[in-house]
Amino acid sequence: MSGRFLPGQVISYPYLWAWQYERGETEGRKSRPTCVVIAVHGARDGLTHLALLAITTQPPTSDRVGLEVSAIECRRAGLTDLKRCWIVVDEYNYDIAERSWYIEADGKPLGRFSKAFMMKIAGAFIEARSEGRRVSRLD
Repeated sequence: MSGRFLPGQVISYPYLWAWQYERGETEGRKSRPTCVVIAVHGARDGLTHLALLAITTQPPTSDRVGLEVSAIECRRAGLTDLKRCWIVVDEYNYDIAERSWYIEADGKPLGRFSKAFMMKIAGAFIEARSEGRRVSRLD
């Protein structure tokens, strides 16, 4: 992906769900819109460390934490083909942009959520993480 990553950017990424990871799967089954919630440039290694949240058309079940994405935020994020969608905040994928097998070096983001909505996403993500929710890591 060209340029630098910013929180709120939406990229296409083969997200690996926690339940798939727990079954021993190592690859996401399909590419889906995914939100960059954290992008940190490592001071020691100079690499871009990412926390990515899945965006899905399925409403979260009662044991999951997700935020519905409004129509205007869908447009901002380049998700105009989705009638309704949710961003899942109780799990994430970790990846390093420069070493990733899944992030195209010349790829472009689909779009970007507004700062106000991104603050809501970040708050929900932090709250879900403090409650010990599932985490999926791609190393």
